[in-house]
Formats: sequence, C-alpha cells, structure tokens
Amino acid sequence: MQIYLNENLSAYHTFGIEQSCQVLVTVDTVAELIDVYRDPQWQSLPKMVLGKGSNVLFTEFYEGVVILNQLRGIDVREDENHYFLHVQGGEGWPELVEWCVSQQIPGLENLAMIPGCAGSAPIQNIGAYGIEFQDVCDYVDYLCLETFQVIRLNRAECLFGYRDSIFKHQLYQRAVVVGVGLKLTKAWQPRLKYGPLQQLASSCSPAEVFDCICDIRTRKLPDPTRIGNAGSFFKNPVLTEAQFQTLAANYPDVVSYPASSGVKVAAGWLIDQCGLKGFQIGGAAIHEQQALVVINRQHATALDVIQLAAHVYRSVYEKYGVALEHEVRFIGRGSEVYLDMWLKEQQS
Repeated sequence: MQIYLNENLSAYHTFGIEQSCQVLVTVDTVAELIDVYRDPQWQSLPKMVLGKGSNVLFTEFYEGVVILNQLRGIDVREDENHYFLHVQGGEGWPELVEWCVSQQIPGLENLAMIPGCAGSAPIQNIGAYGIEFQDVCDYVDYLCLETFQVIRLNRAECLFGYRDSIFKHQLYQRAVVVGVGLKLTKAWQPRLKYGPLQQLASSCSPAEVFDCICDIRTRKLPDPTRIGNAGSFFKNPVLTEAQFQTLAANYPDVVSYPASSGVKVAAGWLIDQCGLKGFQIGGAAIHEQQALVVINRQHATALDVIQLAAHVYRSVYEKYGVALEHEVRFIGRGSEVYLDMWLKEQQS
C-alpha cells in the first residue's frame, strides 16, 4: 500500500485533466482494500475505487480517498467444453483480451481495446460489436462494504442491462468488484453482424476478429495516451417502438439496432447530424472522426467538458426530442454528480 496526499489525478484518468484529491491510496490485495475502508483516520471521508480511470471525469477537487485498484492475477482451468477464467479486478481489460487471443482462448475478441479494468467491466456491462460482458460472465466477486466479506454473484444475480448492472443500483456504493469469473465456450463461433466484421469469412479465426476490431478502433477512436478522452461519452439511447417509429418517420436514415426493451439509436449519428464533429468549447472538443467521443484537445478543464456535454445534450434534444445520458461518470467534491443536475442548477 502506498499513500499520497493532495495528489494530482491527471495521470490516473484518461481525460488527463488537472484535478486533485485529498488522499490517494494504492491497494494490491483485498486485505489492503479492507484496511483503507476501516482506517479510522479516513472513516469520515468519501471514498471511490479507481481502476484505469477510463470512464471518469473529476469535476472538481475530490475531498476524499481515491483508491487505486491494483489487484492482479489470472487463473485458468478448463473442462471438455469450456475455459473458466478467474480474473482479479485490477487487471487491464484490453490486456486480458489480447492475452486470451495469444493463448488461443476464444470468446473475448469482440471486446478488444475497450479501455478499463476487469473490475469495471461488470459494473458497466461493457459491450461492443454484438457482445456484452454478460455474455461471457460466469460470476462476479465483490467486497461488501458493510460486512467486509467477499460475496459471489452468479450472472443472473448481477441484473445486467444495457450499460447497467446491480452495481449501479442496489449495490451502488456498497460494493467493490474484486474479481470476475468468465466462462468461454470451446465450441466458438464468430459474431460478425456489425460493421466491417461482416466482411470476414464465417470460417475466420478469433485472431482475425481481434485484428479487425483493433484496426477499426485504432482508425476511429483517439488513443488516450496521445489525446485525452474517456471513450464513448454518451450512451446509445434506447427508445420504445412507438418513440422510434415517430423518429424514423421524420428521419428515415436514423441508425438503429434492436434492443431487448425497444430500439437502440446510435448516439454518435444523432450528434453527427447536429453538425457537432469538431465543435469546441475551451480546450474540449467533439472528435472529428467519432462524434461520440469528447477529447481534451488543448489543456481542457472539467468545466470545458461539462459545458460541451451540455451543448451536445441540448442540440440533440432540440432537434430530435431524444435525451442523451452520459456514460462517463462525473465525480464531484464528494460524490458522483450528473449532467441533468448541473443543467437544472444553471437554469435556477
């Protein structure tokens, strides 16, 4: 365990925006994680666990303890039909996918290059190119912050939804994901329904799918080590069938996909059609190639990003009547905050 006071957080989140916290602690074991929560000197302070910082924006000085999750380790076993992986929460997700491909363990290749760590994957129920985390999840282990016991949930108990899970609701601020269990079938079949993947042959290998997706993401998305960003900033809104039919009647070219509870509309298309690619406020801008990504173009402040997000929200709502929801978590002085709250405060 290492402890830093008044630490600059710019190096710990992919936006790379200057912001600090009262205390920064690194933890390498579950026991150290428990010690942080039990330490009397930090008892009254708010706490948040940070993995790779790929989905957060610190909006102001954090008056609490930021805990860097550095739990590491991958265990693999197999039977006749499946590979079973137990992955510690601090393992990098892109590195895990690449490692599985190199070990000829198929099933994760469609989730290549999604930034973040394994512990964040079930919280967001990350997904891309026709696969979500829930499709490969066997179980999730979390530390209960009331009993300090590690509890295991099976896939059904995680209550997965689109970019959603029990960890955003019933277990919000009551749990820290410390490990995930993955179940990957040996009877692998490629999933090639989305975009350029359709050009691959049905006989393609997991490595070919992986390489194709890495190529797509490298060309479309900015590298956060070079240009600060947090990936997809907004969720793709899910509309009821009736809402979608009304939208499609006026905008027949709208990009959409079927969803379990309605129709998923491409937020990037909505933003692009508002002419916002390249639009900039302060040092924050909409990426020129991918309208779903907000970038730290030139020494952006958190306020620049918030004001840009608000402009995008208003523009899309005024044109399409669709309310976007940000996927990136806004972390305020002591808790998570939301764009709609900020907008209401501006109006009052």
